[in-house]
Amino acid sequence: MDKVIYTAMSGASATLNQQAAVTHNLANATSTGYRAEEHRLRAVPVQSEALPTRAFVVDASTSNDFSQGALQQTGNPLDVAIQGQGWLAVQLPDGSEAYTRNGSLTTSPEGILQTRNGLSVVQGDGGQITIPPDNRITIGADGTITTVPLTGAQNTANAIGRLKLVNPPEENLVRGADGLFRLKDGGTADVDPNVVAAGGYLEGSNVNVVEQMVKMISLARQFEMQTKIIQSAQSNDQAAAQLLANK
Repeated sequence: MDKVIYTAMSGASATLNQQAAVTHNLANATSTGYRAEEHRLRAVPVQSEALPTRAFVVDASTSNDFSQGALQQTGNPLDVAIQGQGWLAVQLPDGSEAYTRNGSLTTSPEGILQTRNGLSVVQGDGGQITIPPDNRITIGADGTITTVPLTGAQNTANAIGRLKLVNPPEENLVRGADGLFRLKDGGTADVDPNVVAAGGYLEGSNVNVVEQMVKMISLARQFEMQTKIIQSAQSNDQAAAQLLANK
């Protein structure tokens, strides 16, 4: 009976992990620039001296859906979206780099361009980007930030910096617990001049809510089936024990 129980138990445990991933995706269905997370399961035969009679389920890999979400015009000059492939580089508190598609930016009291979570946006040639006060800004397709004074010489445009836009191979990216992506080797990606930015736009989540809801229902039925197998194994074990007790 233990063979049935452990086989069903491994399947139920893996199903719970998948349900957690689906729940996380649904919770971020409206998060700016969010990338859906996917879990892939596979069967692994149990290695023993006897003939292989069982196969456990393991979470083979965790992957990410890198397809683009819908772009929405906001009219906010500090908002920026990436068209097609590419990432916006931000600086973590420890000085390392991470990458995001969430271009909902703001400025600190000191005028430093940063994310809503307080992470500084990295400049193309390194360092932070400082936005001068009393200026209207625009973000060009190549990530160049241009300011125009609201007073004085209002027809004078000044390029004050350029966003670091990168496009490392997707297989080299890993998602952190904070939702930001990093290179697997811990390094930094080079600037990619082919990445296109869209100022005044934000990219929505790429989570397909209907697809995730269908997957959640399917996983719930799988878990119910696996728990029924465990209950059946328990009933069979009790019946066998009763038969032996009557001998």
